[in-house]
Amino acid sequence: MTEQFPEIKHLFEARSVAVIGASAKPNKIGHKLIKNMVDDGYKGRIYPVNPTGGEVLGFPIYKSILDVEGEVDLALIVVPAHLVFAAVQECAEKKVKFLPIITSGFSEVGDKEEERKIVEYARAHSMRVLGPNIFGFFSAKASLNASFGPGGIKHGQVAIITQSGALGVAMIGKSAVENIGLSTIVSMGNKSDIDEADLLDYLVEQEETRVILIYIEGVQHGEKLVRALKATTPRKPVVVIKSGRSARGAIAAASHTGSLAGADEVFDDVMAQCGVLRAETIQDAFNWCKFLSDAPAPQGKNVAIVTNGGGVGVMATDAAEKFGVNLYDDQAVLRQVFGPVTPDFGSTKNPVDITGQAGEKEYNEALTAALEDPNIHSVIALYTETAVFTAKSLSQMILENYWKYQKKGKPISFSIIGGHNIQQSMTELSQHKVPVFEDVYDAVSVFGVLYRYHHNAQKAVETPPDYPIDVERISTVIAGARKEGRTFLLPHESSVVMEEAGIVMPRSGIASNLDQAVLLAKEIGFPVVMKVVSKDIIHKSDAGGVALDLDNVEEVMDAYQAIMHNCRRYDPAAKIKGVEISEMIEASIETIVGARQDPSFGPVVMFGLGGIYVEVMKDVAFRALPVTRTEAMDLIKEIRSYPLLLGVRGEKRKDIEGVVDTVLRMGCLIRSIKDISDIELNPLVVYDHGDGVKALDVRILLTHR
Repeated sequence: MTEQFPEIKHLFEARSVAVIGASAKPNKIGHKLIKNMVDDGYKGRIYPVNPTGGEVLGFPIYKSILDVEGEVDLALIVVPAHLVFAAVQECAEKKVKFLPIITSGFSEVGDKEEERKIVEYARAHSMRVLGPNIFGFFSAKASLNASFGPGGIKHGQVAIITQSGALGVAMIGKSAVENIGLSTIVSMGNKSDIDEADLLDYLVEQEETRVILIYIEGVQHGEKLVRALKATTPRKPVVVIKSGRSARGAIAAASHTGSLAGADEVFDDVMAQCGVLRAETIQDAFNWCKFLSDAPAPQGKNVAIVTNGGGVGVMATDAAEKFGVNLYDDQAVLRQVFGPVTPDFGSTKNPVDITGQAGEKEYNEALTAALEDPNIHSVIALYTETAVFTAKSLSQMILENYWKYQKKGKPISFSIIGGHNIQQSMTELSQHKVPVFEDVYDAVSVFGVLYRYHHNAQKAVETPPDYPIDVERISTVIAGARKEGRTFLLPHESSVVMEEAGIVMPRSGIASNLDQAVLLAKEIGFPVVMKVVSKDIIHKSDAGGVALDLDNVEEVMDAYQAIMHNCRRYDPAAKIKGVEISEMIEASIETIVGARQDPSFGPVVMFGLGGIYVEVMKDVAFRALPVTRTEAMDLIKEIRSYPLLLGVRGEKRKDIEGVVDTVLRMGCLIRSIKDISDIELNPLVVYDHGDGVKALDVRILLTHR
């Protein structure tokens, strides 16, 4: 039977709220919750609940939620942890829809069992749980401040989702300082039930919200989050801050894909794949949200910098390169636009330097000229305090130009640098929502995210390809390996899997003695490659278990004996099944394609520069599955070594389409076969365009049961 749950909108647009654990004492959370609701002008019904009875802020306190007449949309629970489950049971009897549990003392302190019991009971009775361990939430749409954070939250267009309660409360204060209005702020706490994806499903449809900021400490249901983000970012910007950049994920010693898949590396790449704007600092995140909530969509990529100081102009140019901002460079047009307002000793090159003698008149003329020219799509205006143009008239000039640009639908940002009076001007302008920054880099970075967002949002919707996989045949191979107690496949088994996935490998076979090795080498044709086959030797090269470029029978015989000797010395207890003889592949660009079950995001795929240097260079990138053909191409372009595939020093372009096809097939394979934890093709040799690709070595690890 399909579970039926209320829509999330009933949480943010609740018509009635109970506070279980309400208190008449002002220093108690159960009092602060009610006071915030009243002070924020909540128009719905408020039902304080506490067995002691009495009243709080003019509201009668019910001894039980069951004594409340009428429906209750949500119940804020703020009783001690050991009393929460009993409160949840009563809420179920009352048919409450949502349970924001303020109370702490559950999984965050190790009591996962009690938390799980609460959530399972709630969901069994069609209730959703927010938290536990939260400060509550705020909804401008319902004028509902159901939190014990600061009151008087300014209503606006930015929604904040936060996993950290303490940081969330601090963000409320910072949003007030930054003059940023909030449509909502919601604390997720332990994310026992409602998570980021659930909240995004609501916020993407909510008209009041224009930008969404998320603070994440860890991802629990990555596949669900990816789907929600991909549905949200084409419609609204999503800015993410994640703590734990240096934390490493679980390292699988037998897999390059696993060892390179640090938690933050995968997170960063997946967020970019989803069109998310990742900020490194809270200040960056607030700057971006403030700018994105009001900036008009740019009509083109051409940006002009107008400055009265050459030094800050150069800094802005450096920042433009760092943040991917395109500076307009048609010198003829720039001279025509800015020549009339630029002194002879100034410069009409971009950045346009109207010099330190520029005053209010010159700035107005320069910014008006840029506003009116259709070739210039966005402007960054820089100002350094001079004796000619002081802060006194600066604020009004900036404000007037900002509104002119807003009215015409052309984005602009400002950076103003100077003394005490300049700081006062910044504060004044911020109250009018003008994007003004003290740091030049901040004034440029907001354009970096603006252009990145609109570029991502304009990408065409594409369906990931689906390649047929013979699940039954592969499962039979895996069952054989498990029967022998192995959690990895041997080369001949991996070859079957690759065949079913449609991935080309060299001709090969396994020889269990010297005579078979010679015979097999003759059948395949010289030159050949020889590799040890042993379930006890994973890294063959380290054991001396690999021989390359064997041109005749004598070399095959010598290599066979050397491999056996080396491997027995490397691990005397190793069980050696034989050697794999393969055709020697012509050298070309070596890449790596990997796929694995990531602990946060489920199945992911990796691509990078391959061969023996992959761990040293670490030139790899990741994507969450499924991926479209365009996403696979973006994955390949992302690595630093991508130009090698385009051909260097007279070489031909490589078969990039073959790599894309391999990435897509690997993705389909690991999504179809849940028993596989890691697959790695290293190296995947990429030949000239039209000549295809070949996987020289395959490593397949199985999930632990």
